[in-house]
Amino acid sequence: MGVPIEYYTYQDYKQWEGNWELIDGIPYAMSPAPVKKHQLIGYNIARQLGNSLNCQNCEVLGEVDYKLNNDTILKPDVVLTCDDFGVETLIKAPEIVFEIISPSTARRDEIYKFNLYEKEGVKYYILVYPDDLRAKVYKNENGEFKKVDDFLKGKFKFDFCGVEVDFDEVFKRFR
Repeated sequence: MGVPIEYYTYQDYKQWEGNWELIDGIPYAMSPAPVKKHQLIGYNIARQLGNSLNCQNCEVLGEVDYKLNNDTILKPDVVLTCDDFGVETLIKAPEIVFEIISPSTARRDEIYKFNLYEKEGVKYYILVYPDDLRAKVYKNENGEFKKVDDFLKGKFKFDFCGVEVDFDEVFKRFR
């Protein structure tokens, strides 16, 4: 990414108003707030994960801070995390991360965050495209994301905690 003119840390980040991410010391504004379609798709995903979850030590969260290190804090749209008992932020890689793509965040989600989540060991990374009503599912195998499939409809069952997502239901209202 290059050397930023100004470099920020988690201590700076905690002082900011509004909705931000911090990647390698560079701040990225997350505003304006996601549009209604973005929020409804995120809610549908979180609801389905939560309803199918059968692990006591796991939880589904939306727009929570995930602190990778002192100069990188991400704010994924929906996560499933297990055994992460951080008080303020997620402190270990979530098992599943969903990012709902908007034109202003596409490059960040598809390249920068993709590489960060891959390196951190996130088990599944799902890119959701609201305009196309499509989701790309990636699974981390030996430290590398491998594409599982594109979903316009149908169910995807993850290989732990019994969780699954029915993309017919996620996108139903918008078809």
